[in-house]
Amino acid sequence: MRLTAGTSSRLGASWDGRGTNFALFSANAQKVELCLFDSQGRRELERIELPERTEDVWHGYLNDVSPGQLYGYRVHGPYEPEHGHRFNANKLLIDPYARRTAGRLVWSDAHFAYRTGSAREDLSFDRRDNARGMPKAVVVDETFNWGRREMRLNIPWQDTIIYEAHVKGLTQKREDVPPGLRGTYGGLSSPAMIDHLKRLGITTIELLPIHGFVDDRTLVEKKLVNYWGYNTLSFFAPEARYSQDNPLDAFRTTVARLHDAGIEVMLDVVYNHTAEGNHLGPTLSFRGIDNASYYWLKPDNPRFYDDFTGCGSSVNLTHPRVLQMVMDSLRYWVEVCHVDGFRFDLATTLARGPNGYDRNASFLTAIRQDPVLASVKLVAEPWDLGMGGYQVGAFPSQWSEWNDRYRSAMRRYWSGEGSLIGEVSRRMTGSSDLFNHDGRTQRAGVNHITVHDGFTLADLFSYNEKHNEANGEDNRDGSSDNLSNNCGHEGPTDDPAIIALRRQLRKNQLACLLLAQGLPLILAGDEVGNTQNGNNNAYCQDSEIGWVGWEGLGREGDDLTGFVGHMTELRRRFPQIRSHCWLDGRRADGSYGVLWLTPAAEEMTEEDWNFPEGRFLAYVLGPTGDGQQPIFIVLNAAPEEIAFKLPGMPEYKSWQQLLSTADVKQEVMDFASGSEIKASPRSVLAFAGSA
Repeated sequence: MRLTAGTSSRLGASWDGRGTNFALFSANAQKVELCLFDSQGRRELERIELPERTEDVWHGYLNDVSPGQLYGYRVHGPYEPEHGHRFNANKLLIDPYARRTAGRLVWSDAHFAYRTGSAREDLSFDRRDNARGMPKAVVVDETFNWGRREMRLNIPWQDTIIYEAHVKGLTQKREDVPPGLRGTYGGLSSPAMIDHLKRLGITTIELLPIHGFVDDRTLVEKKLVNYWGYNTLSFFAPEARYSQDNPLDAFRTTVARLHDAGIEVMLDVVYNHTAEGNHLGPTLSFRGIDNASYYWLKPDNPRFYDDFTGCGSSVNLTHPRVLQMVMDSLRYWVEVCHVDGFRFDLATTLARGPNGYDRNASFLTAIRQDPVLASVKLVAEPWDLGMGGYQVGAFPSQWSEWNDRYRSAMRRYWSGEGSLIGEVSRRMTGSSDLFNHDGRTQRAGVNHITVHDGFTLADLFSYNEKHNEANGEDNRDGSSDNLSNNCGHEGPTDDPAIIALRRQLRKNQLACLLLAQGLPLILAGDEVGNTQNGNNNAYCQDSEIGWVGWEGLGREGDDLTGFVGHMTELRRRFPQIRSHCWLDGRRADGSYGVLWLTPAAEEMTEEDWNFPEGRFLAYVLGPTGDGQQPIFIVLNAAPEEIAFKLPGMPEYKSWQQLLSTADVKQEVMDFASGSEIKASPRSVLAFAGSA
């Protein structure tokens, strides 16, 4: 027989070498039809009713379907929005487990399950067929020759240095990447790009979303796109626009080459919402398959969605089958694609229960015990927009978290604000006030100054105001609270004094980021002065605005690649910066973890910490083992030169200067213990003690 029952044990389309098993979860459907299409996705060849239903999984096996076959689903059931059900079999739906998609979404009113513009809005019913404008799922052969390559590099957490990048934006303007590879998965692992990452000392590249996503209709109508990709439709399929052929194999080849170079790959993943939006959004997949299961609905009016994300809806991971989908997706990227870790967008939403955020939520518990996921790198963006959504420091010990408290403190400090030395001291030493509990260590905090969302590092010191006019929202979008400092002139300038100050402030932020305990994250392009011309919300800018501009590479004054490489080398040289033990002060035996010193090299008192408008901070991180050196770090955010003494410790006769952000040539100099020297205005210095 051509069609048999098959199995419900593996969701999605699974080819076994002879035929393909299809399985789709829907608890509230009445019938599920599998739709097969021609190779172009234009003509629907046939509809096949899946013959079996096992524990709410509809399934069937076709012995004549092989890799390359395009398909979709039509799911029959009640259209009762007021009860949370939005079935409409006139709408072709993407398989949530699709491993590959073909074609782009072509927007039309046919993608909405209701009659757009009708008086009753989404309570009406639309009978138009949307198949012609829908992308199609593709049956795939998952086999891939990895050779002898290991699954993951397993770089220790404390040695990790993350580089956040957009697949297309990173290489689109990189002239030493072959033209055919620019803007693609292959461009990430081109020799020129790998060489650049190695020069920086990067261990881990974190990619903005590559799960299959679609461009919002409102953006398309403005001739813009969802460039960042936070609009997911397919949690298993690599985004096809970054590949010229088979995106799954192209991505896996890139992972393999990056692993060969000793570089890990992390993915920014968006499981908190989907591309279907709010109750007036399109019906593309989950909404038409089982709306009441996949999404958080208002308990008192399930026509509407509980929106914790600001994107119209929120995925409901308290449902066991929805949780299974997310877990299956994560395992797929680890086992099939050898990904090394994940950064979870709006992670608080994933751990919500009926009473808000829950540290023992089913999602967090499932990951904790999963043998595949328990050892990969997990990073939370520990907030969402719902009640009680800000949860920095509240995730379990297995997780690391984006530490926006570091970003805020260091932006304020280097923008000239005083009376912050206490806050800065905590941020530079791992933020123990946030993370020192439940056995967590400094690696719990991912420190960052800039990320994809907000100003670039160059713009942070070039603009006081956002300039998002190109986004088509009259500059209303994006944050107005940037804690930036344009150094006296808004935007580009020819003033050499302003140019020099901006460069030094960029160096200060990069130096602090790599001298601070915790995990450093660097935004791609910050090392070469990349600018977005003051746009702090370039989510829709697949253009010169959003792409990394490499014009500064090799240009004096702009290119800080060598400086970042020097800082990552210092970080490797001094294990106390990468420590996984919380610091203490002077111990009974005279040893110490950290000593906070005044400019006179005396240990600080309470009065010193409360010095009015204080902008000078100096401290020694003690050695963590025999034969190791201490490192003395000086942060002078004052606009004037400040004289200070080097520590007068009898066990160290001299201090070798390793860093001065005011010194263009980075000359290495030795000074006797107790010597008085001067910290240039707005500068960072570091010294190594020698016996």
